[in-house]
Amino acid sequence: MAPEEPPEQTHNATPTCPIFINNISIRSTITHPSLIHHIQSTLPTVSTQTQSPNRQHHSITPSSSLLLMPSWSLSPSLPYIGVKVVTTYPENSTRNLPGIHASYILFDSITGRTLAVVDGTELTLWRTSCVCALGAKFLAREDSEVLLVVGAGALAPHMVRAHLSVLPRLKRVVVWNRTVEKARDLVRKLKEEMGSVGDGGNGVWFECGECLEEIVGVADVITCATNSRSALVKGEALKGGAHVGLVGSFTPAMRECDDETVRRGRVFVDCEDAMVEAGELVGAFERGVLRADEIGGTLVDLIKGEKIGRRGPEEITVFKSVGSAVVDIVSAQLVYESFLHTSNL
Repeated sequence: MAPEEPPEQTHNATPTCPIFINNISIRSTITHPSLIHHIQSTLPTVSTQTQSPNRQHHSITPSSSLLLMPSWSLSPSLPYIGVKVVTTYPENSTRNLPGIHASYILFDSITGRTLAVVDGTELTLWRTSCVCALGAKFLAREDSEVLLVVGAGALAPHMVRAHLSVLPRLKRVVVWNRTVEKARDLVRKLKEEMGSVGDGGNGVWFECGECLEEIVGVADVITCATNSRSALVKGEALKGGAHVGLVGSFTPAMRECDDETVRRGRVFVDCEDAMVEAGELVGAFERGVLRADEIGGTLVDLIKGEKIGRRGPEEITVFKSVGSAVVDIVSAQLVYESFLHTSNL
């Protein structure tokens, strides 16, 4: 599927008062292909001209956190300051509430004026799935047919749609979750939204998996979006040529794959922060499984072609993403400017 071109971007005649862009507005103004295209085309240019202090991570309770992610750009093509404020409450699953809540505040970098408040929870779902899919675009086999989605939370359907947009030969999508019923509910929803007779259209079949290790052994692409603190994906079970995308962990205590996955795979990261924040990598460094100089490169390196992605059909690749303030502000740019364009404000 060819990427959709984003609407022509302008930074003129902005509204005089800050606007609020909610989750429904985001869904109606961008698509996964358009955001993937925007990140790929914009990130290499603005990454060197954007300042992003280290993410502030504050523990509210032993399980809940407050994250602050500021960023500002010196690039004329990205005239913004942005701050994302995030709360993470994993126990919200028992309250039938999302585990992550966020707001993104966008300012004009020329005047400092507040331009918009964006639903940061929705924005995070879009940018996280699109970054992971962009990693798969460079690292997964082009002929990948089986996608395994580990985790059935709010991010999972975005992961499915984003990966389907960059890997057009996918035929089978398997969803696994510790609570099987949640996986079944997601599969049912995907079938309803993307296909009417048990499939997702274009020959894509959706199903629920019960034995994770068995599914790992047949999957060409695996995406993990969980809050797990113990390894879910076992490297011993990976097939040759598999690609693993990890987006759930963002602290050293969290972990979605074991050391064998890291040992067998060639590891790439979305940004250098992943090497000090992600439990899979921090633990591997500490145990001597992997050295920092063995990391294959960053997402920007892959986009620019400065690092080689997949080197052969049997190579196992791993892409670890913890999220970055630069991608947040780039994603907020597309949402804000697309909203102005479609709303005729």
